[in-house]
Amino acid sequence: MTTLPFPIRKECPPGACDCERDALLGDPQADLRILRLTKEEEKRLLERIEAIASYSELMRVGQRLDQIQLSQQRGLCRKTRQAVPAAVRRCLERHPEIAYAILDAHDLFAGS
Repeated sequence: MTTLPFPIRKECPPGACDCERDALLGDPQADLRILRLTKEEEKRLLERIEAIASYSELMRVGQRLDQIQLSQQRGLCRKTRQAVPAAVRRCLERHPEIAYAILDAHDLFAGS
């Protein structure tokens, strides 16, 4: 296994995930950046998302996450793919005004 200059996510218990972490590590051409999202970093990300309190803050976080794809891919745990959208939903449930701002920004509430 390759030694990397940054900490990487620990492997999931066998059968618990479909992330194919070992296959990713075994591919010399693979982009290993997704493995930088350790469980600790994931926890910080989820806390940050849930703490969003305004539409502008949501847009800033969204811009920082622009390059992250939450679709199924090697190295991205199933639980992470489920946890990020769930954190966004919890944020919007606590701050429904953000959901209205999203709709308004896309002209859903614009007059006819």
